[in-house]
Amino acid sequence: MMRRLFSEDFPESRWLSAALLLIAVLLALAPFLFAGAKAMSVAAKILIFILLVASYDLLLGYTGIVSFAHTMFFGIGAYGVAIASIRFGESWSALAVGLALALALSSLLSLSIGLFSLRVRAIFFAMITLAVASAFQTLASQLSDITGGEDGLTFKNPQWLSPSFEPFETAVLGLLIDGKALCYWLIYIVVAFMFFALLRIVNSPFGRVLQAIRENDFRAEALGYRTVVYRTLSNLLSALFATVAGALLAVWLRYVGPDTTLSFEIMLDVLLIVVIGGMGTLYGAVIGSALFVVAQHYLQDLLALAARALAGKPLLADLVNPDRWLLWLGLLFVLSVYYFPSGIVGRLRDARTKANKRVT
Repeated sequence: MMRRLFSEDFPESRWLSAALLLIAVLLALAPFLFAGAKAMSVAAKILIFILLVASYDLLLGYTGIVSFAHTMFFGIGAYGVAIASIRFGESWSALAVGLALALALSSLLSLSIGLFSLRVRAIFFAMITLAVASAFQTLASQLSDITGGEDGLTFKNPQWLSPSFEPFETAVLGLLIDGKALCYWLIYIVVAFMFFALLRIVNSPFGRVLQAIRENDFRAEALGYRTVVYRTLSNLLSALFATVAGALLAVWLRYVGPDTTLSFEIMLDVLLIVVIGGMGTLYGAVIGSALFVVAQHYLQDLLALAARALAGKPLLADLVNPDRWLLWLGLLFVLSVYYFPSGIVGRLRDARTKANKRVT
């Protein structure tokens, strides 16, 4: 059963297995363990970024394609759900229609980009995707009648996902379960299902061909594989998973705008997480997302504590000023790349392989 669930792609490291298990348990029990809206929002963002980063790793880590249009599909999912909920009212059918239309649009755009652009060299394909993503962001900002423009769209979820919905009169393990908690667990279940589906894809014969194309596309072509078709399908699958991630973000926030889904900063965050976690390993999306999102939201708070503790030492206090949190985040990224050139997951797996060789 476990072999089928993980598609025989196990972490292969005790430390990695422990870290993944700890993250999975903490995220599953987050509503019980962490009080406050901020902690819940951070946990939900980690889940959504796990799916978003894993979907991008299918494209970059497993196929070797650099694309800057990933946040465009992320935004399409979010806007699809928001627009449908506003037009058809807060209902499950509205969410389903919005997601279906978003998936259809993402399919059309990803296939178009793939068919017309994947024959060019990597750098030119990256520039084309960047241009398409920028054009889509501009379009979303200007079509205010449909997308709300720069102000975005605010909508309501179905009753069961509304914060005011309380199915139980008494608390369960100290938590009064409401629609927000149910919404969080819905996101958890969908992300878990999608993650294992991605594991299945990358460990299938299709995934092996993608990895062969990444290593040497000319050799894969010589072996009879139509590399353009496989790259196009990889681009399509990656876009569809990113669309679902965007829809989940919209459902959680009950709001969508250009800055929350379409900004280039989100694309940079995804790239950083892929590098930190490790390219070509979906487990890196879990480790990288958890570390990056937690650092992004709590590093400033830790620096504020350090600045107060060093109040008597002006130079050190200024160095750990909370306003310099981006500097420290960048330093942590540089150190992680230096000490983990193949990513955290890659380093842990390499250490496990060396240990096995020493034993034999």
